[in-house]
Amino acid sequence: MSTYRIYFDYIKEYKMSLNTSNIYGKITISDEAVATVASHAASECYGVVELVSRKLTDNISRLFNKQNPGQGIRVLTEDNMIFIDIFVVLKLGVSVEAVTESLKSTVKYSVESFTGMRVKNVNVNVVGLRV
Repeated sequence: MSTYRIYFDYIKEYKMSLNTSNIYGKITISDEAVATVASHAASECYGVVELVSRKLTDNISRLFNKQNPGQGIRVLTEDNMIFIDIFVVLKLGVSVEAVTESLKSTVKYSVESFTGMRVKNVNVNVVGLRV
C-alpha cells in the first residue's frame, strides 16, 4: 500500500482544496469541485454503467434520491498534486482493461484542464459488472 493511500484514508473525512494563484490573485478549488468534474468525465466513458460510493452515508442519501455529483470519486490533494480514486460498475462484456485505461486518461485530462494542475494518479476500482 502506498504512502499516499494510507495518508488518504486517514484524512478522507476532512475537507481539502487546491490552492494556486495567477496574475489576478489566489485561486482555491475544493476537492468536491474536482470530484464533480471527474465524475462527469467518468460517466461519459463507454462501458461505465454507474459510479458507486464506498461510503454508507452516500448510499443512504441515494435511497432518498439526493444527488451527490461526486459520488464514486475520492480526491486527495497534496502539494498541488491530485490523486483520484474512482469506483465504478462496468457493462458486462466490455474489455475491462480498455475501459479502465480510457477512464483514467479521460478523467486525468478533464481534471487537469479544469484545474491547471497535474493529476499524479488515477486509480480505477471496478466493484461490479452489470448487464
